Amino acid sequence: MLNVYVNNYVIVFVFLCIGVLLPVGALMMGRFLRPHISDEAKQMTYESGNNPFHDSRVPFQVHYYMFALLFVIFDVETVFLYPWAVSYDKLGWFALIEMLIFVLMLVLGLVYAWKKKVLRWM
Repeated sequence: MLNVYVNNYVIVFVFLCIGVLLPVGALMMGRFLRPHISDEAKQMTYESGNNPFHDSRVPFQVHYYMFALLFVIFDVETVFLYPWAVSYDKLGWFALIEMLIFVLMLVLGLVYAWKKKVLRWM
């Protein structure tokens, strides 16, 4: 019995070692095999061949990112509706009420975003 117990830990230890040594080995091989030629173009901020002509910290409006974030949130949340719709017959009334609460929370979030004028595209 003790042999099986120790054998399980040996297997976990071997997989842990492999899981650590493979990425470290790949990174070390990449470091030794890559070319080390460093020139002035490689030291620039952009390697596109164009010289940067102004500072890269340009002011931007956060409104567009908020709009995109809301889209992603609602898009991902609607993905949760599909498995529920597929197995609706097996789930019964409890799942219906649970999904209605879920959709109500989504609608409340949408109304809140609408009231805060986040959905207004400028």
